[in-house]
Amino acid sequence: MTRTAVIAGQGALAPAVIAALEDPLVYALEGFAPDLPATPFRLERLVPFLDELIGQGVQKVVFAGAIRRPRLEPEAFDPRTAQLVPRILTAMQSGDDAALREVLDVFEEHGLEICGIEEIIPDLLPPAGVLTGTPSDLDRRDSAQAANILSGLGPFDIGQGVVVAQGLCLAIETLPGTGAMLEFAAAHAGLRPNPNGARGVFYKAPKPSQDRRVDLPTLGPDSVSQAASAGLAGIAWQAGGVILLDRKEAIRRADEAGLFLWAREDSDI
Repeated sequence: MTRTAVIAGQGALAPAVIAALEDPLVYALEGFAPDLPATPFRLERLVPFLDELIGQGVQKVVFAGAIRRPRLEPEAFDPRTAQLVPRILTAMQSGDDAALREVLDVFEEHGLEICGIEEIIPDLLPPAGVLTGTPSDLDRRDSAQAANILSGLGPFDIGQGVVVAQGLCLAIETLPGTGAMLEFAAAHAGLRPNPNGARGVFYKAPKPSQDRRVDLPTLGPDSVSQAASAGLAGIAWQAGGVILLDRKEAIRRADEAGLFLWAREDSDI
């Protein structure tokens, strides 16, 4: 029997993916276990883990949820996985995206197919359009500027989110994550040139060279609440490239706070 394995990370995405699949096997990288039953594995024993997947009849693998680069323990490597270390360390020098692609290559070399979220639950990636609210012309300009900033930052493998107000970049998402970025933007809202002008936009998009089968940016109701607390006008994101969890609740919170939610085409202004 063909089976699908879910590599579950933290957050609400993994439970949604697991619920959409029929009898998946659920695993989690040790140290990043989600709040659900999952069999742990270590990156230092990646090849034996892949052997286990194949032995269980797994042919497809889905990565769902947040993880960070683990600290590797050299003494924990088994001989076969140790042979992969030069490849992975070389990729790590180019950033997390390159390291992740190298790991995916290893999965595929063992005959495992990597499935993206859009293959499992396509409705989680909204197509182009305004879901609620009305972005003003100034909001649209700020969104276009934010998209340009993220595109320019792509080669540096920094983050997937940015806050722009009145054409100025207030904050960029880095390792601490979206919540920290929005808190920073709220603390520096006074830097906007016109206190009565455009309040600003939180924008998300995948990195230009990102493998879209894994690590797509994710938004949800908490993102809306955080953007509202930061005093922003709304949230925009690249249409078809960002996961929106619990859409109904996200829209409800946006309506309550007076924010717009907009899946934006790259060509939009």
